[in-house]
Amino acid sequence: MSISVIDAVSGAFERTRRMLFEPFDIGKWFVLGFCAWLANLGESGGGGGPGSPGGGSTGRGGGGLPPEFQAAIDWCEEHLLLVIALAVALFVLLVAIWVVLTWLSSRGKFMFLDGVVKNRGAIVEPWRRFRTVANSLFWFRIVVGAIALVLFLTIAALGVVIAWEDIQAWQFGERAIIGLVTSGLLLVPWGFAAVLIALLLKDFVVPVMYLRGARTWAAWGIFGREILSGHVGAIIVFYLLKIVLAIGMAMIACLAICCTCCIVAIPYIGTVILLPLFVFERCYSLYFVQQVSPAWRLFQDEPPPYVPAESPPAA
Repeated sequence: MSISVIDAVSGAFERTRRMLFEPFDIGKWFVLGFCAWLANLGESGGGGGPGSPGGGSTGRGGGGLPPEFQAAIDWCEEHLLLVIALAVALFVLLVAIWVVLTWLSSRGKFMFLDGVVKNRGAIVEPWRRFRTVANSLFWFRIVVGAIALVLFLTIAALGVVIAWEDIQAWQFGERAIIGLVTSGLLLVPWGFAAVLIALLLKDFVVPVMYLRGARTWAAWGIFGREILSGHVGAIIVFYLLKIVLAIGMAMIACLAICCTCCIVAIPYIGTVILLPLFVFERCYSLYFVQQVSPAWRLFQDEPPPYVPAESPPAA
């Protein structure tokens, strides 16, 4: 079967319109919005990477630092063990929050997907039914996230080691530039790989797990054999168009924030208001993947796509 990203967009748009506006059901919006909010926990917004320090030309002993900043450094040096203990406690707290959010969002991804596929708003039944595959997804994300964190810290530590002489001298010199450039060049492929894994996981692997009931690693294998194989070009076009769509949806979200006096920025409430965007994004990959084969058709409440019959052989 030929694959068209335009057909996927039109199918996702029509599905979103029928689900949310024919008829309009405010209760369904709130329930499905909760599932969408749960599915995206920890993924909207988030902190940026570490900023590069702005250095002066004078050293630490040359009076180049403000007195308040120098006093804070002196206090940290005098209470080094306390500072380390607080840093470790903060790190453990952040990791614990990340683990909880990952566990909840892993369950929410299947709840939201089930609501979109079955055109309903439900919480309790899908929460229980997808426990096994959601836990598998959770552990996969934890392992991959831990590996990504270790790689990031290793690359950052390498940059610090290279720039250590300039850091000790409190200046932004040649070694600091080399350390920053080295870390940046190593972070680019690392970041690209992390984003690619997250996108493929959300757009294709999770639907495979939903439809086949497979664990995460097995679902990656199914995705590679039955979807990715022979359709790499189509998937690249899929993501190129998704970038364009993401820019458009971001503009709509920003406009909604301005028009609602930042009400859209409130967690959960904003998801409910922008629910059509979340539903459309989820439907886009589903309508794309079902063009690969009739075996990947998830929307059972819709007629199957028309497939021309082969012409009978000439007598």
